[in-house]
Amino acid sequence: MSAQQYDITVCDVRPDRQSAETELAARIAAQLRLRPDLVLGLATGNSMIGVYRALVGMHRKDGLSFAKATSFNLDEYCGLPVGHPASFAAYMREHFFAHVDMPPGSAHLPDENGCADFEAAIAKTGIDLQILGIGRNGHIGFNEPGAPVTSRTRVVELAAATRAANERDFPAGEAVPTHAVTMGIATILSARTILLLATGAAKAEALAGALEGPVTPQNPASFLRLHADVTVICDRDAARLLSFSRKTADG
Repeated sequence: MSAQQYDITVCDVRPDRQSAETELAARIAAQLRLRPDLVLGLATGNSMIGVYRALVGMHRKDGLSFAKATSFNLDEYCGLPVGHPASFAAYMREHFFAHVDMPPGSAHLPDENGCADFEAAIAKTGIDLQILGIGRNGHIGFNEPGAPVTSRTRVVELAAATRAANERDFPAGEAVPTHAVTMGIATILSARTILLLATGAAKAEALAGALEGPVTPQNPASFLRLHADVTVICDRDAARLLSFSRKTADG
């Protein structure tokens, strides 16, 4: 991997969370219309719900089709039974797959027992457009602080802060799994284009560190500066600590 670093100056700051989510969905739809057989890298999380809602709306109202598309999800918890409501497989069905025309066999989620096969499937097609969120500690996917830039799809131990942040997604009294399977940093960086969504003041410190601090494993999102085609879409709250952001929503 090249050590070349890039300045991520394409930072589209929107007035609020909803407009940031809508903008990300619009960019995904635009790429899909240009290339119906687009290979997507998909993310989960609370901030992505509005993105999928907007894409489903475009599918229903405007005929946006996913029939020829392929997707690879970033991550999944380890040890959850099939159908568990907090699994990312359930999340994707609820918010996206059940509402669009993507064939079931075209949607791929990582499995803790099939990391090599998942990585090989990605290598076969490549990912055209990778969608990312960012954790409060800078994680992308479930690549926690300390994740090496050379990492590929693998099982990882979740940081305590990540488990605490995700606790609300689980039934009361049920512990968040301690481990998950995730695309690695190198896998993410192999995508042709990357779009990162960050919303809310809680993400401001991690985002500023990723874009303006040192490139370091302690903020895994900072490794995105090793990629030549990254766009950040965020709301004003998430952008509040950035020094260079262009507020395109305000003209």
